[in-house]
Amino acid sequence: MTFDEQYYNIGRLDRLSYQNSLVHRLDPRAKLIATLLFLFTVISFSKYEVLALFPFFLFPALMMTIGEIPFLFILKKVLLVSPFAVFIGIFNPLLDPGQILVPPGFTMAAGWFSFFSILLKFVLTISAALLLIATTPFPTVCHALRSLGMPSLFVSQLLFLYRYIFVLVEEAMRMVRARDMRSFGAKGTGIKVFVRIIGTLFLRTLERAERIYSAMLSRGFQGDIPILKPTHIRAIDLVFVATTILFLVVFRFYSVTEGVGRLAQELFR
Repeated sequence: MTFDEQYYNIGRLDRLSYQNSLVHRLDPRAKLIATLLFLFTVISFSKYEVLALFPFFLFPALMMTIGEIPFLFILKKVLLVSPFAVFIGIFNPLLDPGQILVPPGFTMAAGWFSFFSILLKFVLTISAALLLIATTPFPTVCHALRSLGMPSLFVSQLLFLYRYIFVLVEEAMRMVRARDMRSFGAKGTGIKVFVRIIGTLFLRTLERAERIYSAMLSRGFQGDIPILKPTHIRAIDLVFVATTILFLVVFRFYSVTEGVGRLAQELFR
């Protein structure tokens, strides 16, 4: 995959957030609150609870379906960062050798349960966060954080970080293209050239940051970025949050998977 294709892939998540589905039209504060509640609920499960986490996949599945977000795109993003979760939990079977009884009479190391629990929690939380960004423009998410009481300095830093990631990538892309035009074959691809590119990119970043900050000060910037298009909570937004809370309460405090298992046993008995 070329550098240009990588850049296009980075910006696709941002482009998805400007679609016009039912989920996209929800108030960003409602989606942010629902996502945070979902994250806290998933994290609240103990390290040995595995089956209880499976019903929570219904939330990202519905968000992807109603929001018209490609499943494979989210799956690829989750798999891209999944090695971090695997590295965190891969040693659990060795560090936690206690045995847990598994129907119909088998025993398994408790570390395997905690390992699978880490993986499931990771997939659920990362997919929910990605879907929030894929259905809500990131500047809108930041303004939602600001309206919910987050400090303006923190929100401004998030906005600048997200906005100038793309500027930095574009600058790096121009430098890589210039290097390719001046190199032949394998020349210009060594570690020395790479270090020089990084150093030049750092200097250009500092210069651009100073120019941008001076331009912002000349336009009256005082640490807070105003909202050009204010949002309003509607009835559908309240319904969405209430439905999410009901969904989380039911699947958190009631053993739905156990009930389904008992029902299946009764049907096939």
